[in-house]
Amino acid sequence: MTIDFYCDEVLSGKTEVEKIVETDNTLAYYHTKPSYHIHIVAIPKKHIPSLTRIDECDQKILYELIETVRKVAWKIEQEYGACRVITNLGNYQESKHLHWHIVSGKRI
Repeated sequence: MTIDFYCDEVLSGKTEVEKIVETDNTLAYYHTKPSYHIHIVAIPKKHIPSLTRIDECDQKILYELIETVRKVAWKIEQEYGACRVITNLGNYQESKHLHWHIVSGKRI
């Protein structure tokens, strides 16, 4: 398993994804192995290891990522009535690249 699935697979184009929102610095797409009925991942296009390891120079990217998450979450909330926004840190983080899960519905 790769230490950074998002850089090595998604951003490189090795793994194709169904994009929902894309900006200059962010990407939101349907999870390749969903754990929920609706499961979307939002990532920065630049490698940032995690929420707790953001350099000051990347604050603009973080803001853009939060805005991407907000837009996707709003859309899911409108369509399905509710959603969760989740990020993992430390040992919970399988891929060492900042990412947010936007999920709704029953766990698969």
